[in-house]
Amino acid sequence: MHKKLVLASQSPRRRELVTFLGIPFSVESPTSNEVLNTALTIEQQIEDLAHRKAKSVFEGSQDNIVLGSDTVVVLDGKVLGKPKNEEDACSMLRSLSGRTHEVITGVALISSNLERVFSVKATVTFFELSDEEIKNYVATKDPMDKAGSYSIQGHAALFVESIVGDYYTIMGLPISRVYQELKEGKW
Repeated sequence: MHKKLVLASQSPRRRELVTFLGIPFSVESPTSNEVLNTALTIEQQIEDLAHRKAKSVFEGSQDNIVLGSDTVVVLDGKVLGKPKNEEDACSMLRSLSGRTHEVITGVALISSNLERVFSVKATVTFFELSDEEIKNYVATKDPMDKAGSYSIQGHAALFVESIVGDYYTIMGLPISRVYQELKEGKW
């Protein structure tokens, strides 16, 4: 791969995962809005959001490959975004307690030669959570900027009964799929 990779994200988790690729990359903040287009399916919404993020960075970086990504948590067909405040975070975590939900990460890879947009889904089941566990977790502030009010690689790892699918999708970037796409494409 002759082109440089640009990560269209300020997420420290995504930055960490991209280092697994073993190739040089830079990071730029996307300028697109993060509003979901509810006229689309949930998978299409998250793919569209990832594509808009990548496209906003690609406009000023056309000699490179731009990687955009976004993640949503879905419970009973409803998207749980980032919490508005601590009360909202507690409410989301209560709704996830003892239940199974989906985590969908949309990814867009854009270069002057090729575009690939896809999503990867994983299923997560939480143990029953007590009000005290929820309150203590929210007090750490960890859930405040996370879809569904939790990060699987943080303290919320204690809440996870089972996972079906790719762990890194839940963390925010299905890095093995990204690697395969980069390896197979004519970027």
